[in-house]
Amino acid sequence: MKKTLVTFVAAMLVMFNVALADGDKVVKIKTTAVCEMCKARIERTLGLSKGIKESNLDLKDKVVTVKYNPNKTSPEAIRETIINTGYDADGQLANMKAHDKLPSCCKKTVAPH
Repeated sequence: MKKTLVTFVAAMLVMFNVALADGDKVVKIKTTAVCEMCKARIERTLGLSKGIKESNLDLKDKVVTVKYNPNKTSPEAIRETIINTGYDADGQLANMKAHDKLPSCCKKTVAPH
């Protein structure tokens, strides 16, 4: 009886987590990232943000794909995080104070490398 109850509770928890995961959304945001350091910085900052499940920056096309929980964050908040990290996001200009603090190889005036 105890084993059956534990199995039932475990199954309910798994179903509950799957139901929550189905509500996740994905947004793609164009950035001004140029190198692996930029990639690491953006992905790390997004990873520390509330509601972000995962992020991946493709340096070839400079687009970060973000999987997020829409109950905890929004595409606007995600763009704002990228902007405050020092990078443009979908044409919105980077926070210049944050941009000026980036290493010289990460500034948007530098050629991709």
